[in-house]
Amino acid sequence: MESALCVPIFLVLCIFIQSSAHGQSLGPEPSGRRSQAVETNKTLQETKTRFLLFEDKTSKGCQIRLNRQDTLQECGFNASQPLVMIIHGWSESVQFSPSNVHLIGYSLGAHVSGFAGNYIGRKRKIGRITGLDAAGPLFEGTSPSDRLSPDDANFVDAIHTFTQEHMGLSVGIKRPIAHYDFYPNGGSFQPGCHFLELYKHIAEHGLHAITKTIKCSHERSVHLFIDSVLHDGMQSTAYMCSDMDSFSQGRCLSCRKSRCNTLGYHVRQQPQSKSKKLFLVTRAQSPFKVYHYQFKIQFVNQIEKPVEPTFTMSLLGTKEETQKIPITLSGGITSNKTYSFLITLDSDIGELIVIKFKWENSAVWANVWNTVQTIIPWGAEPCCHPGLFLKTIRVKAGETQQ
Repeated sequence: MESALCVPIFLVLCIFIQSSAHGQSLGPEPSGRRSQAVETNKTLQETKTRFLLFEDKTSKGCQIRLNRQDTLQECGFNASQPLVMIIHGWSESVQFSPSNVHLIGYSLGAHVSGFAGNYIGRKRKIGRITGLDAAGPLFEGTSPSDRLSPDDANFVDAIHTFTQEHMGLSVGIKRPIAHYDFYPNGGSFQPGCHFLELYKHIAEHGLHAITKTIKCSHERSVHLFIDSVLHDGMQSTAYMCSDMDSFSQGRCLSCRKSRCNTLGYHVRQQPQSKSKKLFLVTRAQSPFKVYHYQFKIQFVNQIEKPVEPTFTMSLLGTKEETQKIPITLSGGITSNKTYSFLITLDSDIGELIVIKFKWENSAVWANVWNTVQTIIPWGAEPCCHPGLFLKTIRVKAGETQQ
């Protein structure tokens, strides 16, 4: 009897595909209060997948509902006991094409999806694999056969959000592992995830704030993908570039020859012979989309030495106008040199029609400002007065390519 008590009771989580019509109930609603998340997502498509928890061989199965942590307690889930997960796949007998399969794996799950795709692909490749911040430790320097790679499906896309190194290791993998590899905000760290944001997380998550803050950047890949599904009309565009520094300087905002693509579920599935690295800027919260603008400015400096004025720009579009955006060009301004930089806006201002350009009186510029008349002609060559002149401004909107 004693030895029998030592045998662990396996909790088996089974997934059954229900044959009921779309939108029908999946069974009696368990008692207990409905969480706020479920109320918020009430209008979203209801899944046809059932999650049943079996405590022992005699159990008929208790249904666990999505976003309902209370149902775990109601079903008697015991976290101290082993957990076995049985996941239904498909059978060749039902003539289900692997090309219709889309595997989405997060962290270590991204590589698991790759292994599954590699195994299945010995006959016919599955359609798509999406890797959400695929795990970095033990995978960073491995061969394609030992991690997620473009060979594992007809199309593979990956989102890298936490590649910042700590003690020589990063949570997310840095190297490209897909046909299209997306690096939001450079991929190393994400806005809104710094420890300075901890007080906000405490207000939102209470005692779980520290854990949420630590894994914030890693989980951002998941939230970015979900965001692409929830906000169908606000898809984020990413652009091919060598690194984030070059992207921040506004050098990479072209969509020619498949040099840009849509982040998330609605990505254009265009398999490439070589992995493409794409970069973009996002907001700190959903909806994450921003609008990218590339600025190229050329000056005529008739002053003997380089000057470093700061200035602000306001953009007026057909829909709205932005507030003053501070711009600083480091290294000093010299004649006939083109300065390139990137500006991002949280909202769509429409077609750009007016640029308001204003010099700011900085400490470096003060002496020159008091003695030299500065003229900024629009569409005319400077003449007559020594000083700093704005010669040309060239602006390109990334999302419209105008």
